[in-house]
Amino acid sequence: MKILTISGSTRSDSANIKLLESLPFLFSTYTFERYALLSDLPIFTAESDQHPWHSTVIDWRKAVKNADALIISIPEYIYNMPALIKNALEWVTSSGELVQKRVLAMTFTPNEPRGEKAMQSLIWSLQALDANVIVQLPVYQNEVEFDQNGQLIENEASEMLKAAIDLLTT
Repeated sequence: MKILTISGSTRSDSANIKLLESLPFLFSTYTFERYALLSDLPIFTAESDQHPWHSTVIDWRKAVKNADALIISIPEYIYNMPALIKNALEWVTSSGELVQKRVLAMTFTPNEPRGEKAMQSLIWSLQALDANVIVQLPVYQNEVEFDQNGQLIENEASEMLKAAIDLLTT
């Protein structure tokens, strides 16, 4: 199974990216591909959503279409999902790549209750795109630990993440 992972963070050293990059260590039976070019997408406008599309829009749409499932992990910015992920989702509105696509929606924030409003915003957008949101998972940085190789250290949070991915892939 090919799983496309997407970080909604704009920071190159983001905790969301670190979390997504640790997933292959948990599940060697799946192919994880992290889409790292969201910041290259042009700002969406209805007028620009027509042929000829920008090459990054074509690449983004193809990556989503070719994935069996998606894991979207976002921080919370001013009680909302980051503009970066909102822009990316707008680029698949008219083309339909997310229709019935299996999605694990995650927030990865410093501590509880941060992320609740961002998750709601993400879910509303995914529902509007007819995505098949299998699992919603808030993950908190104060509950997750990584070793020196970037692998998740086994604990309750990593077990919940494993369970969520199991649900996504079955």
